[in-house]
Amino acid sequence: MTDTLVRKIIHCDCDCFFAAVEMRDDPSLSDIPLAIGGSSDRRGVISTCNYPARKFGIHSAMATAHAMKLCPSLKVIPGNMEKYRQASAAIMSIYADYTDQIEPLSLDEAYLDVTGSTLKGGSATFIAQEIRQRVEEQVGITISAGVAPNKFVAKIASDWHKPDGLCVITPDQLEAFVLQLPVKKIFGVGKVTTAKLQQMGIETCADLRTLSMAQLVDRFGRFGKRLYELSRGIDDRPVRTSRERKSISVEHTFAVDLPNLACCIEKLPVMLAELAQRFEKHAEQREVAGAVIKLKFSDFSQTTVEQSASECPLALYQHLCQEAWFRGKKAVRLIGVGYRLQPKNQQQAVQLKLID
Repeated sequence: MTDTLVRKIIHCDCDCFFAAVEMRDDPSLSDIPLAIGGSSDRRGVISTCNYPARKFGIHSAMATAHAMKLCPSLKVIPGNMEKYRQASAAIMSIYADYTDQIEPLSLDEAYLDVTGSTLKGGSATFIAQEIRQRVEEQVGITISAGVAPNKFVAKIASDWHKPDGLCVITPDQLEAFVLQLPVKKIFGVGKVTTAKLQQMGIETCADLRTLSMAQLVDRFGRFGKRLYELSRGIDDRPVRTSRERKSISVEHTFAVDLPNLACCIEKLPVMLAELAQRFEKHAEQREVAGAVIKLKFSDFSQTTVEQSASECPLALYQHLCQEAWFRGKKAVRLIGVGYRLQPKNQQQAVQLKLID
């Protein structure tokens, strides 16, 4: 962060987005435990759930069957992605009234850079307040927002007073706010890294600051440098208005495990047809650079195999599937097929540059 320009970043995050849209459209769902996800008898997974459901310990990515055990009265509905996309587009349109520096992270989450804005007296706090009010009035759901001098702190702040909350961290509050943060709040610190840090006696960012960058890099590699910076509230990442898609995939979880390799290979043609259809809307800007296949076995272990290729016929996926299956030699519960992508005509562009 420079002394000449303190950035003003707002992180906006819809509260239980899919569930919120469903509760908006059917108020009778508002006060009961509700989840969006797949059926429990078909190995479904929870996509999101409302706050009454969260009181039972239910969360996204949890198996629906397990969620039903935690809360037998849980109402699970399949959801409507087109409806969620429409709500997302309406929300993003509201954001665009305040800045063109918008970085969507998903349908329900985005960073806004309002550093140079003169709206609401140039106050990021007032802008965030008005955005939250307009989304509730015009779209019918609530969002939480975090305001801070950088993306790292803004994202954490948006979760601080959820749901329907606003948390503002000014530049002079940044130091105290970051010092008391648990290390698990740092982006990229999962269960494994948290456990390693705890073994070192490190629970908070204040604890993390007792280690030098050299010590952290020695223990965590390149991520050690990131730990060093974020524990000090340093995050110079800009808000990026465009994101480059690097892959596209299709996954199917099967109601009954596929017992052998032949059964897995039998599923590939339909999945590859779906993958090709999904790729069509990206074909003008992106081209295929490789094939990827993922198998998740009955014991939940999984493996991924990929190969660089400009063309990805069925035979290639059959070969990759065979290699993946022999790594586990167990019944398969999930197959994923995908393309690695690159900008169109990337090789030609590089060659022209060399000639110049």
